[in-house]
Amino acid sequence: MHQLLNSAGAAHVRTATLADLPLIETFHRSCSEQALHRRWGRTRITRRDIERLLHYSACWIALHTTDEVVALASAGPVSREPGVFDLGLQVADVHQRRGIGLALARHAAAHGRSRGAHTFSVYTEASNLPMLGLVRRLGHPTESRQQGTHLDVRVPLPATPSATHF
Repeated sequence: MHQLLNSAGAAHVRTATLADLPLIETFHRSCSEQALHRRWGRTRITRRDIERLLHYSACWIALHTTDEVVALASAGPVSREPGVFDLGLQVADVHQRRGIGLALARHAAAHGRSRGAHTFSVYTEASNLPMLGLVRRLGHPTESRQQGTHLDVRVPLPATPSATHF
């Protein structure tokens, strides 16, 4: 477990496992429908969604206390695109804009880089300004493809990881 320092104090970050399903489900129930829709493209997240996420990617949870998840991040390879990893990120509404998402994204970038990734793919609503701002703080997007109301933004991963306060 790593400690994450942010403007609201400290949160602990650890790898998420199937045993964390109840905590993650409670976390998703605490997120607004708007936030869930921005991240998932829908407002109802099922147990199967979480199980698939845990199976196909590395996932981390940030805990404000030992039993309150305040953020979930994931990173995993994009099929048929060697060196490209997908970044998924959800931060509880009341904990947004405190640095938790950026620190988790940097942690995910270090994880991806250590596994041969050179680029993050971030799929988000074009109107998701907080996520687009976070992406710009990660690096300079090299490509952005519009797909309806969503964007697929590509961000090169830095050769050396930024400090994540872990």
